[in-house]
Amino acid sequence: QVQLVESGGGLVRPGDSLRLSCAASGGTFTTLTFGWFRQGPGKAREFVAGISKDGEMPKYVDSVKGRFTISRDNAKNTVYLQMNSLKPEDTAVYYCAADWNPTVVIRTTWGEYDAWGQGTQVTVSL
Repeated sequence: QVQLVESGGGLVRPGDSLRLSCAASGGTFTTLTFGWFRQGPGKAREFVAGISKDGEMPKYVDSVKGRFTISRDNAKNTVYLQMNSLKPEDTAVYYCAADWNPTVVIRTTWGEYDAWGQGTQVTVSL
């Protein structure tokens, strides 16, 4: 069973940047598809970004396209979410999730993933 640990959250001002990390252990990293999800106050959990095991054609929710970048470092068993030009509406708990998906399809539904981290808080405020 893979374990996921997120880090890198914090309190920032609008326009600032943050990089979230998701360290994976206990599984074969290169066979996993990863997703980042978030849940803001009073909101449903939503898909933010995903990257397949081959790292090609990452997927993003429209609201973060051009601002967020997902990447993976197979040598470090770590997935990253670089977040630039942060907005107050990006405030949420961000979760990393892993999917034992034999294809390169990136799923966007929380329930389709097989393992989840505990989350890291990102707060964007003046």
